[in-house]
Amino acid sequence: MTIMLDQPTATEELSAEEYTLLLRTAEELDTPEGFKAELIGGKIVVSPWTHPSYMRAMRLLRQRFQEHAPQGHIADTSPFLFTFPTARRAYGPDVYVAEEHAFDEEVRHVDGEALSLVAELTSRSTRDADWRDKLVTYGRHVPVYLLVDMQVRQATAFWEPSEHGYRSRHTVSFGEPLYVPEPFGFELETTGFARAEGAR
Repeated sequence: MTIMLDQPTATEELSAEEYTLLLRTAEELDTPEGFKAELIGGKIVVSPWTHPSYMRAMRLLRQRFQEHAPQGHIADTSPFLFTFPTARRAYGPDVYVAEEHAFDEEVRHVDGEALSLVAELTSRSTRDADWRDKLVTYGRHVPVYLLVDMQVRQATAFWEPSEHGYRSRHTVSFGEPLYVPEPFGFELETTGFARAEGAR
């Protein structure tokens, strides 16, 4: 299945030097407790970390992803910034699976190429970026993207990244099992996601 996506424009015009400066600024921002700074669409975007009511869904995802993670990869929800220099982006995903050795360096961010999976749980303030900007960037670099849309009560798995974005996707409503493709290869139960559906 091929997915046609709107292509980003703003950060395509950023030079490597501008991207480095924005990344350094985002990392050094003294954001209020509970907030994160990301590079989205050529801008530093400050937004809250995931709503506390999403904790159960995030914990479920982390546990299931760790059970099925490729050898040498870890699943977590810790607030790390993953960088995508060629796309001039830097994101702090809600849940991620990445090569453990990528965290050995004493740096303030992690190379996005270490990721094998990312999961984002939408809120009203982040939904547009999760569906557009992040989908395009992840679709070129990350093997699997799980988008849990809390507003419409659906979960979508994207896989087979390419130069033009993900080639495949599958969507289910909360309560239906969702197959998470290789390198994970398991059925994810989505019933527990509905508990946090009313969160903002």
